[in-house]
Amino acid sequence: MKTLVAFSLPQRVLHWLTAGLVFFNLLLPDGMEEWNRSIKRTGSATADQVGSANIHAYVGIAILILVVLRLVLRFVQGVPPSSPLEPALFRVVATIAHVLLYGLLIAMPVTGMAAYYLGYDGAGDVHADILKVVLWVLIAGHVLGALTHKFYWKTNVLRRMTVG
Repeated sequence: MKTLVAFSLPQRVLHWLTAGLVFFNLLLPDGMEEWNRSIKRTGSATADQVGSANIHAYVGIAILILVVLRLVLRFVQGVPPSSPLEPALFRVVATIAHVLLYGLLIAMPVTGMAAYYLGYDGAGDVHADILKVVLWVLIAGHVLGALTHKFYWKTNVLRRMTVG
């Protein structure tokens, strides 16, 4: 069996599409927040607020679909092995972080949909107040890990998710 040296093109495209949509929703949640404030204050929202909230929700659903596709590709195509230059403890931490990232990228849209479409306020609180903070921490760790590979261990880990 051939050892992978990089992620496949579809895996890389899905990774960066997912990252872009995640950052879109993390950095521009205003539409959903305005809708939520209006619903809590008055019990209704304007058409503009609903439209903005829908964009946030649709992006979240797209993220969920992309993550499921990424997991299918990961199962079918596999992934390149960890760099032997990375200490064993960091390989364990990276594995745990990736599992948590995938879990959050599923839990975030699910809790968001439960809050927005089904009206479960508790799910919205978990979504916006807990999972969002944990996701930011994991993203920061993920980026820091990629940069550590590039500049400290001088491995090809970053390259195999960018240009292959």
